[in-house]
Amino acid sequence: QVQLVESGGGLVQPGGSLRLSCAASGITFGLYAMGWYRQAPGKQRERVARISGGGGSTNYADSVKGRFTISRDNAKRTVYLQMNSLKSEDTAVYYCNLDGRVDWGQGTQVTVSS
Repeated sequence: QVQLVESGGGLVQPGGSLRLSCAASGITFGLYAMGWYRQAPGKQRERVARISGGGGSTNYADSVKGRFTISRDNAKRTVYLQMNSLKSEDTAVYYCNLDGRVDWGQGTQVTVSS
């Protein structure tokens, strides 16, 4: 009964910013490391960022280091992805999920285009 709902996507110009949110229910949120993933047309899903349950440890894919920041508010049961200096290659559907979970939600579309 885990439910993860992504939001915050949209259309932005190159160099712009977006803040994605993922609201969780059905779990004791603070016990789980979580990640943001993305999938572009014709490509496999990839993890772009991960954050530990308490929020003290983060990891990023090389392609987004220095531009994206993952964070979480366990009281609000929400994980965020702040995306800055967006590039056209960041265009994808973005998903959040728990480590080891095989199901995926609907995601949120991010389109970077001039």
